[in-house]
Amino acid sequence: MALFESLSERLNHIFSKLTKRGQLTELEIRSAMREVRVALLEADVNLKVVKSFIADVSEKAVGQQVLESLNPAQQVIKIVNDELIALMGPSNAKLEVASNPPTVIMMCGLQGAGKTTMCAKLAIQLKKQGKKPLLAACDIYRPAAIDQLKVVGGKAGAEVFERGTQDPVKTAKEAVAYAKKMGYDTVVIDTAGRLHIDEKLMQELENIAKEVAVTEILLTVDAMTGQDAVNVAETFNTRLNVTGVILTKLDGDTRGGACLSIKAVTGKPIKFVGTGEKLTDLEPFYPDRMASRILGMGDVLSLIEKAQQAVSEQQAKALEKKMRENSFTLSDYLAQFETLKKMGGANAVMSMLPGAGKLGIREGDIDEKKLERIRAIILSMTPKERDNPQIIASSRKRRIALGSGTTVQDVNQLLKQFEQTKELMKRMKSGKGRFRLPF
Repeated sequence: MALFESLSERLNHIFSKLTKRGQLTELEIRSAMREVRVALLEADVNLKVVKSFIADVSEKAVGQQVLESLNPAQQVIKIVNDELIALMGPSNAKLEVASNPPTVIMMCGLQGAGKTTMCAKLAIQLKKQGKKPLLAACDIYRPAAIDQLKVVGGKAGAEVFERGTQDPVKTAKEAVAYAKKMGYDTVVIDTAGRLHIDEKLMQELENIAKEVAVTEILLTVDAMTGQDAVNVAETFNTRLNVTGVILTKLDGDTRGGACLSIKAVTGKPIKFVGTGEKLTDLEPFYPDRMASRILGMGDVLSLIEKAQQAVSEQQAKALEKKMRENSFTLSDYLAQFETLKKMGGANAVMSMLPGAGKLGIREGDIDEKKLERIRAIILSMTPKERDNPQIIASSRKRRIALGSGTTVQDVNQLLKQFEQTKELMKRMKSGKGRFRLPF
């Protein structure tokens, strides 16, 4: 189950009942709010947060302006959306930058939250912004923690500063001095985690923060632990005054309670969210976009950003030209599947489309294995066959099926599907086409 999928379905069901009624009474709105309250509690949202949220929404929703409006149900949904944004935001919280470089970011959290990998993910994000990050290995307790940081740091293209098992505070100070000397503008310190919060862990973190004058203290918490994540955040914040939170494993089977509760409980913003296992699966957190997804309105802005990262402007223009001239080939078809993979897969893309839930399309409905079979079939073709699929006769189909580990029937289905796609493009060009998913 995707993040917020259950909550989103529940809220959409509640609001659909409101929209069917036309004019609303105060009693109907309060009844709907009781259902919303139950939905939020079942999503593992903090009880105090739920009470405050429902009180704020109810107060605004039963106002005279809403009840007497032409479409009160839409007004209620807008109020819920605005309050969700306020609960998680209200806006994207960017990383602070030190006036006197380097900017020092201390990563902290419990063991198992994905903190070390998050250092490398953050390094990639910083490099995208034109920064030059240095990773500092200050976890001397967990076996192979330094080696793990070296591996993920290497994949991220970031240098790792380490001094073995010497005092972590000393290592942190030496890393900052090295960064100044070598021209690094950001230092990301990977600190030790524990299986639970203890005094020794907290004291060490406090010492590092004091000795190297950190700019950001980012707490990495596992979203799948629900309210435990909120409790961890509250404890760390009390001792360290964290500046922001990174939520990991938002792609897992999580109800989303931590995401909706952390800012309200700690007062500290969520700055990034981990959306997968790949080092590129880290995104800035936008409260308005998350609220939109919770209410089933999609996340078009994030979808556009992913598309821009996956496809260059030149590639987009070349594809547009091919579609206009009706010269779209199976090689171009393959390129579209590769683009989908770069954007996180077809299911991830569908989850961001507005109204997908109302059409009965849910994240996970699309068979990604089927898309991989299509990719394998096209890769088993020669360049000539991809450009001229009409030459693919029976003997070629058998060879392609054998080479791709599929059947001749699968090859036939792909060729038919490709021709339908080309026909659809031709019809859309003339303004007569209707959109249809090709998978």
